[in-house]
Amino acid sequence: MIDPGLLEVLACPRCESRPPLREEGEELVCTVCNYRYRVVDGIPHLLVEEAIPPKEGQSGQGSD
Repeated sequence: MIDPGLLEVLACPRCESRPPLREEGEELVCTVCNYRYRVVDGIPHLLVEEAIPPKEGQSGQGSD
């Protein structure tokens, strides 16, 4: 679980508008493009190169 204060300041590194992320299990999910970022040992891995694309049928808004 990510500290709520930290989650408030984290934003999607992929989207220009820097939308907030929401926590879903062991991942953080962008509220705009739906790309997912893994959380390993409590540390968010916010590297665009490691982002998991949206699942089929989810919005991909904000994509390049």
